[in-house]
Amino acid sequence: MLDLKLLREQPAQVREQLATRQQPIDLQPLLTLDEQVRLREKQRSQLQAESNDIGKQVGQLMRAGAEATPLTNLRHRGQAIKQTLASLEQEERELRQKLQEWLLQLPNLPALDVPVGADENDNIECSRWGDEYKSKIDILPHWEVAEKLHLFETERSTKIAQSRFITLWGAGAALERALIQWMLNWHTQRGYIEVLPPFLVNSQSLTGTGQLPKFSQESFACREDDLWLIPTAEVPVTNLYRDEILSVEQLPIYHCAWTPCFRREAGSYGRDTRGLIRLHQFNKVELVKIIHPETSAQEHEQLVQDATSLLEALKLPYRVMELCTGDLGFAAQKCFDLEVWLPAQKTYREISSCSNFGDFQARRAGIRYREPGKKGTEFVHTLNGSALAVGRTMAAILEQYQQADGRVHIPEVLQPILGREIL
Repeated sequence: MLDLKLLREQPAQVREQLATRQQPIDLQPLLTLDEQVRLREKQRSQLQAESNDIGKQVGQLMRAGAEATPLTNLRHRGQAIKQTLASLEQEERELRQKLQEWLLQLPNLPALDVPVGADENDNIECSRWGDEYKSKIDILPHWEVAEKLHLFETERSTKIAQSRFITLWGAGAALERALIQWMLNWHTQRGYIEVLPPFLVNSQSLTGTGQLPKFSQESFACREDDLWLIPTAEVPVTNLYRDEILSVEQLPIYHCAWTPCFRREAGSYGRDTRGLIRLHQFNKVELVKIIHPETSAQEHEQLVQDATSLLEALKLPYRVMELCTGDLGFAAQKCFDLEVWLPAQKTYREISSCSNFGDFQARRAGIRYREPGKKGTEFVHTLNGSALAVGRTMAAILEQYQQADGRVHIPEVLQPILGREIL
């Protein structure tokens, strides 16, 4: 959520930054609501002061044995003020609710150093690691490899659910499990605390991280219980600290979490319908950081390194892309996408997004910290990144590690967990 004080005092700057997202937003209705709220608040304060003063006058007159008429007049005025106050308080509540709804619809402001652009075509390549795989054999797409080796089922999965669900099978299930275990081990050895959160969250949690209300169509809802299947572990892990005031000594907080993720993929009809790239349910290991604002930039850089270290250990070529303003996610102020090379498709595909949200999520979720010797509290900064999307990692391995006989070599780092060298 954006700082209302910033919107109020620097609306032109906010408009300019939001416009770089290619989403022109008229702030005037919001600013008008804010003025109306403050006017009601001022009127209420003045009437409350008058009411308090009347109470004092009534007490003084009664002690002085005053005539009934002055007392009656004051009491009538006091009753009228109470009725007006009740009406003002109701109006103020309704206006504040509308103002809150407006604020929840506004995306985060891009950081000032984010490249300005219209869409993904204006993203900037920052770095590249590894050689794009070139082989003397014809590389099959990962879904054809999986079919030959019987690593997952699609037709039976559609029978028990619907399209864009899969059932991992045999060595495919074992490889997915090995990847998850290896990723968690990797990150916990580097200081992240593992958590296994609920896979269902309430609406307040999705609102806290920015999925609601704007993206309600992207998630699967259990509306009778006000619960939603999580789109990413970012949601439950960040919300573990919702409405808390942390001591500065508790920062930074690093968490890693494996969860299944559930997404409707609204608007992606007809895209990536085969294989492991775009499913309604998939596994992911997520990194979440809750940090002091002063370390925000450095922590973001380290987050990217923590994610890319996995790709390098797996020896999967990748590139790092800085997202332009027009391609930033709703809640992000700065984001780097990691894209892995898929040789059968001769293209790079996103396998992780490492985002810095600044205090945007913290304002929505009410996550603050207090420093000793200072009055008041401040909002933390939150960051998160996939490390990694497990299904897409498997897809890259199936294409990168194909052998001439049609089998797939297992990356060395996974062999001790999987207990085999070849699929």
